[in-house]
Amino acid sequence: MAERLRVCPRCTRILRQPVPARLTRQYASAAAAAITPAPSIEQMTGSPPRIARHDPVQPPSVKRPADRRTQLLRQYASLLQSNPLIVLYQHSNLKSPEWVGVRRELTIALRKVDAERKSKGLNTSDIADNIRIQVINTGVFYMALRIVEYFDRKTQGLDDANSHFTSRAASDAAKSHNGQHSLEPLLNGSVALLTMPAVSPDHLKAALSILSPKGPSFAAPRKRVAPGLYEPRVQAGLRKLMLLGARVEGQTFDFEGTRWVGSIEGGIDGLRGQIVAMLQNFGANVTNTLQSTSSNLWLTMESHRSVLEEEQKLKEESSTTESP
Repeated sequence: MAERLRVCPRCTRILRQPVPARLTRQYASAAAAAITPAPSIEQMTGSPPRIARHDPVQPPSVKRPADRRTQLLRQYASLLQSNPLIVLYQHSNLKSPEWVGVRRELTIALRKVDAERKSKGLNTSDIADNIRIQVINTGVFYMALRIVEYFDRKTQGLDDANSHFTSRAASDAAKSHNGQHSLEPLLNGSVALLTMPAVSPDHLKAALSILSPKGPSFAAPRKRVAPGLYEPRVQAGLRKLMLLGARVEGQTFDFEGTRWVGSIEGGIDGLRGQIVAMLQNFGANVTNTLQSTSSNLWLTMESHRSVLEEEQKLKEESSTTESP
């Protein structure tokens, strides 16, 4: 026989009590408030905003942001934008002690230039401490070079998520100009960069005298002046470096043009003086040319006038002799 369920009479009385009217009105108002209102005209006619598919701190990238090549691409793009003077060297497997010695002697020579400029009262901001020489990945560097040169985020009207150097638009702009940059022939093999934050012919001359000395203009300092330069490991490292060219203010120079920039007397101030003198001479030549042209024209007209006067006189004399 099935067991019967016992129900408490007291609980039955509580459940059978009617719900107060005050609670009924509260339930009704809550249900009315829970009803979704009708959409507005703007919501019906316009499209909803797009849902961000990426972290706002990390915009979308062509490759993984944590990838080493992506980090190198950002580093090289920043290097190209912040260093107007970049000298390219080809290196042949320099060892770590050789690099240490070469960098040490280069820093000593560049700091001497800063000291000389300060003693002359010239404006300097310790350029030597911001000059670096480093080995690069030529493939990634050439990609960054094309992005910096040919990718213009303003003219293409891109938003912030697609206007950075590792975006799809930047990659497409670099690929569309593959093989068009004049610096590409120099980016073959093992390449090292000497980067300068300012176009200073004095510092460039000192660097070339250490890294690639040649002739009287870029002669290496003597042993009593720089004894560390003639250490065997430093000389072994320098023999493995070969000057290729430079990028100066976005322009490509070969090794002869690079030495020309370093041979400008007086540095950047001397270059400004040469430009001013050239413009002054150009103005004087233009003035002399204009004056000579007007003088020649005046002389031609005067000679022609004198000839006409002589002819007129001869006609008058002949007419007087023929008259009775």
